[in-house]
Amino acid sequence: MTQPTAVSSNPAIQTASAASEAPQTRLPTPPHASNHHRRHPHHDRPSVATALQSLLHLIVIAIFIITFCVQPFRIPSESMESTLLVGDFLLVNKQAAAPDGAGTLLPTAAVHRGDIIVFHDPVDSTLHLVKRVIGLPGDHLRLHNGLVYINGHALTEPYAVYRPSPPDNFRDNFPRLQSPDPEIDSRWWIRMRSLIENNELIIPTGNYFVLGDNRNDSEDSRYWGFVPREAIVGKPLVIYFSLLPHESDDPATLTQPDAAAKPSHPRPSKLESVVDFARWSRTFQIVR
Repeated sequence: MTQPTAVSSNPAIQTASAASEAPQTRLPTPPHASNHHRRHPHHDRPSVATALQSLLHLIVIAIFIITFCVQPFRIPSESMESTLLVGDFLLVNKQAAAPDGAGTLLPTAAVHRGDIIVFHDPVDSTLHLVKRVIGLPGDHLRLHNGLVYINGHALTEPYAVYRPSPPDNFRDNFPRLQSPDPEIDSRWWIRMRSLIENNELIIPTGNYFVLGDNRNDSEDSRYWGFVPREAIVGKPLVIYFSLLPHESDDPATLTQPDAAAKPSHPRPSKLESVVDFARWSRTFQIVR
């Protein structure tokens, strides 16, 4: 006998049964839903192009500053001691003493007697030198026993240092027409002779006579001549760092025959090595 088909009187059950028999349709998952908790790799670090662009901006700014504003220099010799020491690192203001018509961004200042200037070496223009301005255009200058006389008056020089050294008539009694120093530039020797009157050197227009503060150990205008106005690069502003020289950096200490016989000193600690490699007291010292 055929059994009757049971029919539920509950509509909810009927609906659920019908729904289970109907084809199932799945909605596609939004593309961003699966990555909702995952960080995009481009959000974690800048792209290579962005990094290169930032580096390029820094290079452009650095070139602008070095070209028009300030430039770092390092003191390699003792000619300006004790004002400037070997190992001093300077920031030079290129606006302060730029030649007229050089297209500077800031107002320029005149060059005065006593100013320290950085300039192109008159003998080798690829090099830079730093000295102090002693003679101005139109001055009559001479040195007698190492003392500077300008227009007949002795110059007061509290910055000058006279360390013991062998006598040198050309260095200490300048200008001299006899017995030129072997270190003098030949072109300067010829020009100098044409500018001497009454044992005084006449400084022509647009030129400056410079000397090192370490007066007995400086190659300066006495040996290679005047500094033209257009050769002046700028004036030192500040010592931003000063590296302390060590004996191991001095070639003379490496050639002493008895160097091996000297008593050895205890090696400094790491902290002492870090602290003692620089003259910290000279950091950010104004150059005068």
